[in-house]
Amino acid sequence: MAVQAAHRALFHAMSCSRHCVLSASRLEAHGARHYSAEPHEELRVRHLDGADAGIVVVGLNRPKAKNSISKNLVKMMSEAVEDIKKDNRVRSVIICSLVPGIFCAGADLKERSKMHQSEVGPFVSKARALITELGNLPVPTIAAIDGVALGGGLEMALACDVRITSSTARMGLVETKLGIIPGAGGTQRLPRVIGVSLAKELIFAARVVDGTEACRLGLASHSVEQNKSGDAAYLRALELAREINPQGPIAIRMAKLAINQGTEVDLSTGLAIEEACYAQVIPTKDRLEGLSAFKEKRRPHFKGE
Repeated sequence: MAVQAAHRALFHAMSCSRHCVLSASRLEAHGARHYSAEPHEELRVRHLDGADAGIVVVGLNRPKAKNSISKNLVKMMSEAVEDIKKDNRVRSVIICSLVPGIFCAGADLKERSKMHQSEVGPFVSKARALITELGNLPVPTIAAIDGVALGGGLEMALACDVRITSSTARMGLVETKLGIIPGAGGTQRLPRVIGVSLAKELIFAARVVDGTEACRLGLASHSVEQNKSGDAAYLRALELAREINPQGPIAIRMAKLAINQGTEVDLSTGLAIEEACYAQVIPTKDRLEGLSAFKEKRRPHFKGE
């Protein structure tokens, strides 16, 4: 029964996978980050090429609003995430900012203050759905936090598989200062990342921590010293994406699915989910390529088949 349940869960998740191409000139081919000279483009998506083909960089770009989450940004990000799901060529995604010193300041409170009370709930639901879909992307996602990440900005980062911060970045779920609670997954994802007691402390106190402390708490996987360009976390995220890139893409998708679903159930069911995911890689050409490369003492060339 556990195996059957795992297979059902597996194929439900796999049915959500889709395909993407959005582009905007934001990076050079080598992946170096450049800040935007066109602030009207609130979201810029770049598919890297050459040796970095398969890496997609999603850049938040609302400098005047500190990348705060507006109706339009939710719409644009939802479309970008939907497109990325459809593209089997994508191997990893980096979420970063094109605005110096800012990752995302949370909800656009100026826009929120003009909403009728009846509009607030539906908007928060759309933002929550976006962040959920970001978390459900089948490929590894990396949040590169080179600046302030508050409220919904941190919730967006929490939905990513890996968070990398600069030492000077500052982050926190500060909603209780406004008399509300985190509404886009913060109360659920933060405890799963750092533990229930610490998550309660940070949320109850609306505490903001720097990148070094975030790494110590387990909120971030890596904290790096900020550089003069203000993009140290992004560069470290790019390094990680380049480590992921050569690995078997189907294997990585199945590993992510097994981990994500397995950590939400008991061990017996989790092992059944792992078995179901492993079964998906057995008939692939990539598995045979991996065996051939090992035998021939060369690097494998995976095609995602």
